Parts: sequence; structure tokens; C-alpha cells
Amino acid sequence: MELQFLGTGAGQPAKARNVSSLVLKLLNEIDQVWMFDCGEGTQRQILETTIKPRKVRKIFITHLHGDHVLGLPGFLASRSFQASEEQTDLDLYGPVGIRSMVLTTLKLSGTRLPYRIYFHEFDAHSLGKILETDKFTVYAEKLDHTIFCVGYRVVQKDLEGTLDAEKLKAAGLPFGPLFGKVKNGQDVVLEDGTKIIAKDYVSAPRKGKVLAILGDTRKCHASVRLALGADILVHESTYGRGDERLARNHGHSTNMQAAQVAKDASAKRLLMNHISARFLARDVRQLEADARSIFENSKVVWDLEEVEI
Repeated sequence: MELQFLGTGAGQPAKARNVSSLVLKLLNEIDQVWMFDCGEGTQRQILETTIKPRKVRKIFITHLHGDHVLGLPGFLASRSFQASEEQTDLDLYGPVGIRSMVLTTLKLSGTRLPYRIYFHEFDAHSLGKILETDKFTVYAEKLDHTIFCVGYRVVQKDLEGTLDAEKLKAAGLPFGPLFGKVKNGQDVVLEDGTKIIAKDYVSAPRKGKVLAILGDTRKCHASVRLALGADILVHESTYGRGDERLARNHGHSTNMQAAQVAKDASAKRLLMNHISARFLARDVRQLEADARSIFENSKVVWDLEEVEI
């Protein structure tokens, strides 16, 4: 499971940063990629990665500001150009209005897609659990921005314990169907009367990972709730130390506020994105250093950076 950041800038493209988009690579888990936001130029950024567009099976939009959605029509159209590859349907989650925006753009541009888009729209009254599969649950909660905007909490369900095959062999169990029974928690009796107790050969379930991926927001209680105990918190840091009033006026957060959210939520790691273009490389180092004075495991991410979860 990995995160890859396709765009880490705020508002408009800059030389070092494209606008908002990131992907959650779940290739080993479910052979899919999930995208969060799709700002202008996202499809161009994907060309610099190993991501196959047909593997993007779900897209989650945080809000309808252009730097988070204007890349959608182009990406959806380009996704259909993978003529030599299997066409796969796609689920699109986002605020009310995303369906109208996408369908209108496709209609007016004469774009026909060889796959289906299943729209899942929500408003402030229909949030909470928005998706549940056999391996993942996704929650959405309203944040505090200048328009309706959400953050997402992605919870991986606990993983099954692993079978100690070598220990089973040493106990005299022949390799075959009986291994499967033990793996499924069933006790087995050998021909000589030896009883194999399944729990002695299967490790305890492993706790799944938790990610909080937030849209644009002022510091708020919802951010902390979404990030409680998260392995990774992705939080916008449009502004820096001393910019609190500017951040509030524009519906954003500073690096210090993002760090405080991570601390209050007892998150394990903070990844800061949505960085204003006014911050140069040397400024980014200071943004990190300042954030670490509150939450040690803080990092500013760059375009195309990959993070193992």
C-alpha cells in the first residue's frame, strides 16, 4: 500500500508543484488504484509514474474548486484511450454537483466513454460511511472551507493471521487440504491421535492501516476526528507560521495548525501538501522544521513523491 502525490500545490500550477491530486495504490491488496482529487494537469503527471489509468477504479473528490476537479474531464477521456487494455468501470464520489459537471463537460465536448461511471454524490446531510467493501471502509466528514468540502478516512479492515507452515510440518501435518483447515481456524487430529490446535499455528490478526486524506480546511474538530489514530494524515498547509489570520480568511490552514491536528489526533505521520507557490525550496525546509516543533513526524511532500504505508 503506497501513496503517490501527483500534485501538491495550492490554487494554480507552479514550476515545482502541480495542483491537487494524489493516489492510493492498493495493487497488492485489491489490484486497484484510488484517486483523491484531480486538479488540472493530473493526466500529464500520471505519465511520469507507473500508474495505469484503467487501474484507477475509484475517484474521491473533496470539493468543487477548480484546482481539485478541473483535471477530471481530461483524465476520464484519456482513460478511455487505453484501447489495447481492458476497459474497467469507475466509481466517482464527491459533493452534489460533480455528476452535472462531468456529464455536461463530456456531452459538450462530444466525448464518449467505453466504460461506465457510477456517481455517488453527497451533501452535508448524507455523510458518514460512504463505502464499505470486504477489505476497506471509507468515511467522509464536512470540513471548514469557503465552500462545501470534505475529508476522507480510509480504514483497512484487520488482516487475517498468517499460517506458520514450517511449524505445522514439524508437528507432522502433511502438506495439503489440512493446512487450509488449520488456516481457517479448524483443529485437526492426526492419524496417531496428535491434536493440532489451529490457534497455535496461526498468528493473531494484524490491525489494518488508517489514512486521513483531507480537502482544504481551516483547523477544525472534524479534521481531528477523521485523523484519530491514523497511520498517515494528509493535511493541507497552504500557509506558514504567523499566517493564521490569512489562512482563516481564505479557508485554509498553516503548517503549525496541521501539526497541531496531527498531535491532537495522535496520528503517526503527518504529510503536508497544498503548499502555496510563494514558498521556495528553502522555505519548505523551514515549514517542516516549524511543524516538527509541534509534531515531530511531519513532512512536506513534493510532486510524484511516493510514501510507503
